[in-house]
Amino acid sequence: MNRKLLSKKILAPLIITVFVMVLISTGCGLWPASEDGEIYKETESLMMEEVQAMEMVEEEYAGDEDKAFSEGVQYSDTLNAVDRKVIKTAYLELEVEKGKFEKVLFDITKLAESNGGFISYTQSYSDAEGNLTSGSITIRIPHDQHNPSLDTLKEMGMVKSISVSGQDVTQEYIDLESRLRNLKAQEEILLDLMEQSKDVSDSIEVQVELSYVTEEIEIIKGRMNYLNNMVSFSTIEVYLFEPQSIAIDPGWGFLEALKRGLRGAFSVFNAILVFVIAASPILLFIAVVLIIVWIVIRSRRRSRRQKEKK
Repeated sequence: MNRKLLSKKILAPLIITVFVMVLISTGCGLWPASEDGEIYKETESLMMEEVQAMEMVEEEYAGDEDKAFSEGVQYSDTLNAVDRKVIKTAYLELEVEKGKFEKVLFDITKLAESNGGFISYTQSYSDAEGNLTSGSITIRIPHDQHNPSLDTLKEMGMVKSISVSGQDVTQEYIDLESRLRNLKAQEEILLDLMEQSKDVSDSIEVQVELSYVTEEIEIIKGRMNYLNNMVSFSTIEVYLFEPQSIAIDPGWGFLEALKRGLRGAFSVFNAILVFVIAASPILLFIAVVLIIVWIVIRSRRRSRRQKEKK
């Protein structure tokens, strides 16, 4: 735009100067009257050529400006894509072959360590026979090994469910960087003030403010380190289990019916025995009361009989 305005400012005086020279030369008779029309035509053609040349320069400059703008947009988009910070997490539910739980668990551990990762958490469960048959393991894998590791895990068994998510923390990281720069600038100013302060009270105030700024800087650095760690290493949680054994129906044979009947009878007997033991204090108390009442009634009957004999 500045070059366009400049071209117009140069072109206007040039046209006016040429036109004035033509008028002066015509009026003074420097050229014959018969040549006035030709001179005017030549001057007009010269002016048109100058205008066309300036328009071509302006169009070329405008084209370069648009090209530079488009290239700037593409570069900005590429920069944002490269600097983007995304925390990747995945959950995988895997059914392994019978008796292969411990082997697959070891293979997952080896997968994490061979790719520069590590084990974050693991827990296993055993069946009634004491064999480990199910459990979960959480691994941290470098960011660039996230998808290849998932593909390897899928081949270790039958995938029952899988979920992958990503959390974009780019904006938060940029805000933290901006706050960190501002706090560091405040820290430098406070350090300079502390060196220049001569009064004890002023020095104490500067130290208090400096300690607050330093604490905020450490907090922001800790948060940035945490985000960098979460972005650099993806989290993959795997729950794996062996298929459960199918229970066999015992059937309705005579022996099975007799066994179930005996089990039921023993269950009823045990229930009655538990009730009697639990209620024995109350039953004992009732028995004592009944015995006392029976003794009292018997003694009264004896005394009544003795009175009737007299």
